[in-house]
Amino acid sequence: MVKIYGFGAAPGLPDLSPFVLKAMTLLKMAGVEYTVDTTGFRRAPKGKLPYIDDEGVIVADSTFIRLHLEKTRGVDFDAGLSPLERAQGWAIEKLCEDHLMWIVALHRWTDDANFARGLGPVFDKMLPAPARAPGKWAIRRGMSWRFWQQGVGRYDAAELAILGSRDVEALATLIGGKPFLFGDRPCAADASVFAMLTLLMDPATESPTRDVALSTPTLVAYRDRMRNRYFPDVT
Repeated sequence: MVKIYGFGAAPGLPDLSPFVLKAMTLLKMAGVEYTVDTTGFRRAPKGKLPYIDDEGVIVADSTFIRLHLEKTRGVDFDAGLSPLERAQGWAIEKLCEDHLMWIVALHRWTDDANFARGLGPVFDKMLPAPARAPGKWAIRRGMSWRFWQQGVGRYDAAELAILGSRDVEALATLIGGKPFLFGDRPCAADASVFAMLTLLMDPATESPTRDVALSTPTLVAYRDRMRNRYFPDVT
């Protein structure tokens, strides 16, 4: 059986990481049973989660997990899509993972109240009591530097709200009145969109971008549709 290494669940979240949630969704889409291990971060091949152990074969990164499943399980997550739709799906994934993700992450890590409600308790469990306060301070400082280096940390709140709204509006337009991105059947990009929207709409992380998403019925219905299909026990 496949073992996937993640951070662990939280209320309303199968996992705290959108990339772990994406990989879990792909496993479910492929019909592959798996167990979750939350003790593997220090052994992560790329220093990040997720990664999987597939009967001794270690595969890191959610995209390479997808490619591994396609190769070893004979799955084509984009079956039935035209070459143009496959290209569009990849572009949508990158919108979520290389732009919207940074906005979501910045609000989770740098806002004191959001951190206290969301990620803070996770590190309280991971770190020994004497190291919690300095450890969380150091980790958050490092993340703030990453946001600055990436560029998202250089925007003020109003600019972030504009950029986040554009992402959310684009996703709503792309989904439109369809059940999933390209029709009645989810594809690989749906796993990415679902994961990012789930983390964006997390009640523990308040932001203007979250408010826009929650006020967009198309996106709320899409999130619920994917969650009910693949994670019916998560509420």
